[in-house]
Amino acid sequence: MTSPVGVGDGYQEQPPRMGFFTDTSVCIGCKACEVACKTWNAIPEDGLAFTGMSMDNTVGLGADTWRHVAFIEQRKPLGAQDPGTGRPDESQPDEFRWLMSSDVCKHCTHAACLDVCPTGALFRTEFDTVVVQEDICNGCGYCIPACPYGVIDQRKDDGRAWKCTLCYDRLGVGTEPACAKACPTNSIQFGPLDELRERADARLEQMHEAGIDDARLYGRDADDGVGGDGAFFLLLDEPEVYGLPPDPVVTTRDLPAMWRHTGMAALALVGGVVAAFLGGKR
Repeated sequence: MTSPVGVGDGYQEQPPRMGFFTDTSVCIGCKACEVACKTWNAIPEDGLAFTGMSMDNTVGLGADTWRHVAFIEQRKPLGAQDPGTGRPDESQPDEFRWLMSSDVCKHCTHAACLDVCPTGALFRTEFDTVVVQEDICNGCGYCIPACPYGVIDQRKDDGRAWKCTLCYDRLGVGTEPACAKACPTNSIQFGPLDELRERADARLEQMHEAGIDDARLYGRDADDGVGGDGAFFLLLDEPEVYGLPPDPVVTTRDLPAMWRHTGMAALALVGGVVAAFLGGKR
């Protein structure tokens, strides 16, 4: 069906699955990750126009924006605690706050983009990340609607698809991705995915104990609609607030059933034609 991680990858000595854990609670919106990503990967400048979206000048992920720092303005309690109970102090008035989050390709466990690519331009690496080979991409664009997160995009000048590679070239020489290296607050954490999940669970528990009940993990659950993400997040509000789908589902999940139904219909058609031919012979 879809492209499951670690199955049939063909790597004899496969290293652990690597990924990102982004703790948005400590993101300061400095955009160092955006700059580092563009600099290392030689990504074209994508416009410096005023967008009217707070401090957000890149708007969203795209062919020329592989890391996007979102700025969400809210009127909501800042999380001040009642010293007597340690819980949020509900007497505090709603105040202005910014939610900041550095978004990126999720490197899905079940990646629909891999399923629909007709040329093999998209492949799963030995680190279980998903990479586009731009020299093989033919610009068909099938991967664009296949992505449940709207991550992949085509460049207007040549039509080829582009997205985060999780700095595959850096991983190959034992170096962490440029964005994680540049993050000054350790909001973007890189490492073996199993270790990151344990770290994220501990961080979430810490925040709940501090009375920040809205904190949640997004993309961490291996039982979700994409089998869990290789890049997951700690959020301080609903996923929709950050522009993330609440229940992402791999878009090619129904392909096996569709092919089975198509095959059965084709066999029935062939059977009908044969029966009609033999009946006409009589």
